[in-house]
Amino acid sequence: MFIDRAKIYVRGGHGGNGVTAFRREKFVPRGGPSGGDGGRGGDVWLEADVSLNTLLHLRYNPEHTAARGRHGEGSNRSGREGEDTLVRVPIGTQVFHAETNDLLCDLKEDGARWLAARGGRGGFGNSHFTTSTNRAPRYHQEGSAGEELELQLELKLLADVALVGFPNAGKSTLISTISAAKPKIADYPFTTLEPNLGVVDVGDFRTFVAADIPGLIEGAHTGAGLGDKFLRHVERTKLLLHLVDVSSAQGRDPISDYEIINRELEAYNAELAERPQIVVATKIDALDEPERLESLRRLANKDGKPFYAISAAANQGVRELVFAVVAKLDEIGAIEIRSVQTSEAVV
Repeated sequence: MFIDRAKIYVRGGHGGNGVTAFRREKFVPRGGPSGGDGGRGGDVWLEADVSLNTLLHLRYNPEHTAARGRHGEGSNRSGREGEDTLVRVPIGTQVFHAETNDLLCDLKEDGARWLAARGGRGGFGNSHFTTSTNRAPRYHQEGSAGEELELQLELKLLADVALVGFPNAGKSTLISTISAAKPKIADYPFTTLEPNLGVVDVGDFRTFVAADIPGLIEGAHTGAGLGDKFLRHVERTKLLLHLVDVSSAQGRDPISDYEIINRELEAYNAELAERPQIVVATKIDALDEPERLESLRRLANKDGKPFYAISAAANQGVRELVFAVVAKLDEIGAIEIRSVQTSEAVV
């Protein structure tokens, strides 16, 4: 199950109390105060982990508290510090304050850490308060409470390329063709209910990550369909592949579909309208009205966007499209040599 939002509660460990104690030994009549300090409470850390791709494990385990510090003891023995608690999250997790909705942290790299809740300070024992005028203090300090906070976590997938378009535009078929991803493919709308990541191997140890975003419809930015739930995953991508079905099987107008998706992207985030975009006409193996393809080509050329026509099912034009994607990513400096960072295998 793909979960991209979770609310958690974090609390640092309480600091241990100091202690009031006096040294008592044979032949030492005036041993003096010997109360040790309390140990510091543990911290709560959030760490990005490449092996995770969902927040599901936090949905059912929302409370995370670090261990408290041990109390001080006699003979000037300090209490042991509390152990830290580590909360692992997927790469691309944003951390917001649950009440103010302020962005506190953005964990974009594997191993990146953020201190979510600091542990409390340990209290001083009575030996800490000894002075020349107060040789035998009979008081100590309590440990302080650890910080506590309620956090809203949101996962925004880190991918180079996002496949966007209406339901049944051929996004899942394309990503299954160019990568080892195995999304569900069926002939009905909203087959894809969660984003799918696929790693595309382009040779010379170079790869790029493609994200299959669930189908968008008109009004997606206001919550229609699955839109606003998954549009956030488009924000982190560097290039958009706008897939438009030019066959007449769905009874849709490709020009209208193209314009609606672009309006929804702009309405959700104005920056998405400026994002590099390649227009891809799909299902040309089922094309029965060539004018549908040519009208979309003219509109894409008018908007100054590269245009490609493919059939992922027949593997027609896919290779040329992948080369075009690589060239565009090279142009914007997005592609790099790296190891695989998703659960999908490389083909």
